[in-house]
Amino acid sequence: MKAAISRRHTHRDFESELRALNEALLSMAGRVEQMIGQSVRALFARDVAMAHEVRETDRLVNHAEKEIDRMCLRILARRQPMGSDLRFLTRALKMVTDIERVGDLAGSLARQAIGLAKLDRPDLGVHPAIERMAELVRSMLADALDAFVERDTALAHQVIERDKEVNALHDQVCRDVFAHMQARPEVLPVGLHVQEAAKFLERMGDHATNLAEQVVFLVHAEDIRHPGSGAS
Repeated sequence: MKAAISRRHTHRDFESELRALNEALLSMAGRVEQMIGQSVRALFARDVAMAHEVRETDRLVNHAEKEIDRMCLRILARRQPMGSDLRFLTRALKMVTDIERVGDLAGSLARQAIGLAKLDRPDLGVHPAIERMAELVRSMLADALDAFVERDTALAHQVIERDKEVNALHDQVCRDVFAHMQARPEVLPVGLHVQEAAKFLERMGDHATNLAEQVVFLVHAEDIRHPGSGAS
């Protein structure tokens, strides 16, 4: 009887630890999602103060990554899970890295905002497609996390598909800005910052795609990365 009660307590404790880990991941991702919005607003407004806020928040994200890593490793060592619980913990270790990288990229985007502000060229605007890229990336990150919570592989596949639009917008920005710089060499410094901003957003889309791919593996134990690259 005592052994059965002990097992029930152990199971409840394990479930509580998994819930805490899940909540920590979502909290970290929510903070990163806010960073994306702030960094893009800082870019368009040349808002140095907001850009510095993003970079400060990135420190909190880095701390959260370390804490989630510790949580995962502690659970793995103490509980020695199997099956879907083991997949959840190994995916969490991978997902936290992608979320942290998006935070790093938002910080890099904030640096471009600071660079633009220093140029003091308000007559030269940021390419409007940058804003659309940011909206897409934020929605991809949010939906990838929703798919993770709900174990919704259909939503995960939608996130993966959306990355094609992010890539197309990135290419459009680079083409348009390059042509603009050729026609007006004096805008070269601004153009380089805008191209960098597009590159960072495109990479954020890649990391959101990685998150969605992890959801598919979590649910189906199917690795859908790099299609067509298997050994022949």
